[in-house]
Amino acid sequence: MPRFTYVALDARGQESTGLVDASSSNDAIGQLRQAGYFPTNVFEEGKGTARETKASKQKVKAVKAASAPAAARGKGLVLFQKKTVKTKTLMVFTRQLATLIDSGLPLLRALTVLEKQEQDKVLKPTIARLSEAVQSGGTFSEGLAQHPKVFNNLYVNMVRAGELGGVLELVLTRLAEFQEKAQKIKNKVMAAMIYPIIVMFLAVAIMAFLLVFIVPKFEQIFKDMLGDKPLPTITLFVIGASNLVKDHWLIIIGVIIALVIGIKMLGRTVGGRKAIDQIKLRAPLVGDLNRKTSISRFTRTLGTLVTSGVPILQALNITRDTAGNSILAHAISQVHDSVKEGESIMQPLEASGAFPPMVISMIDVGEETGQLPQMLLKIAEIYDDEVDNSVAGLTSMLEPIMIVFLALVVGTIVIALFMPLISIISGLQAQG
Repeated sequence: MPRFTYVALDARGQESTGLVDASSSNDAIGQLRQAGYFPTNVFEEGKGTARETKASKQKVKAVKAASAPAAARGKGLVLFQKKTVKTKTLMVFTRQLATLIDSGLPLLRALTVLEKQEQDKVLKPTIARLSEAVQSGGTFSEGLAQHPKVFNNLYVNMVRAGELGGVLELVLTRLAEFQEKAQKIKNKVMAAMIYPIIVMFLAVAIMAFLLVFIVPKFEQIFKDMLGDKPLPTITLFVIGASNLVKDHWLIIIGVIIALVIGIKMLGRTVGGRKAIDQIKLRAPLVGDLNRKTSISRFTRTLGTLVTSGVPILQALNITRDTAGNSILAHAISQVHDSVKEGESIMQPLEASGAFPPMVISMIDVGEETGQLPQMLLKIAEIYDDEVDNSVAGLTSMLEPIMIVFLALVVGTIVIALFMPLISIISGLQAQG
């Protein structure tokens, strides 16, 4: 039976769109009127009339033409326009959209509601363009794909799978949960890094202050009071460091900037990216945390995609692109090739050496029992807890380590300055 796309007004005068199965357009109009709708446009799915198509295109052009000058008048010349959306903002949008659709609201109406209440300057016009795309007959996933800087491949493909399976609201709910859990893990890792960064900054600031302002004053005192008498080795070292920082601070800053830029440029090469990611996985203290975070992201992403109906090969490609670590991405590529040849997922994962035996064993069991998606999500939950434990352990270890580091930095300078002072005081007492 043919399907007809309709645009209609409900009893409250709100516009809605959707599909209805009917033998003809007149039958479709009759069904809509019986349901309490007032149809304004009904045409067979995928066809429409030339006049309707032309009118729709003219409407879109008119909207774009009207909005462009308005933006230009309101903002003036924009040199650096923001094009991305914060993860938290996108997470809230996804959750609200899933709730509205699950409540029975049509997609177009739900997008209109969210557009009116959205405050983000990038997401608000993006939602408006999504509404235009859906209203002109395109799918929601096609509209999302036109904004790759806002909606990544994971988002687009999950929505496409939800549309094909007729479970868009369920997929959006899963996507919102995925974003929430991923953001939670990211926040925990960032929180663990804040303390050592603050302590390191304080240590560098105190050391720079002492070397630039305090040590030179003591150096002059030592020259006046001790003359040509030799100074302790540690004192000479601190004075040398002070002169280096005081006289060549521009060069030091330039070297640091060059080093940062060099590391970033190295990370853009295949070999450099691989080396940096290998260091991240094997670094003391934080290496284990990085590994657990990457495994949690991998298993959750793949499990969520497959559970939502995305084909396994396509899901592996998306997971590889969002892995965040080239070592794991290479392992996922090998898994993709293995699955493409009809082989097991377990063997290439085991050969990569990037995954612990427990993860490999659980994936093997999931494959054998036909419950791989559920097993992947279970692994993600386990590693979420592992990340929590690692963050707590790392924080407890870093606190004394950073305190000792700060004490060594300041203590070394203080000892270096006080050793000659002791000699001066001893000399004065001998003279007295």
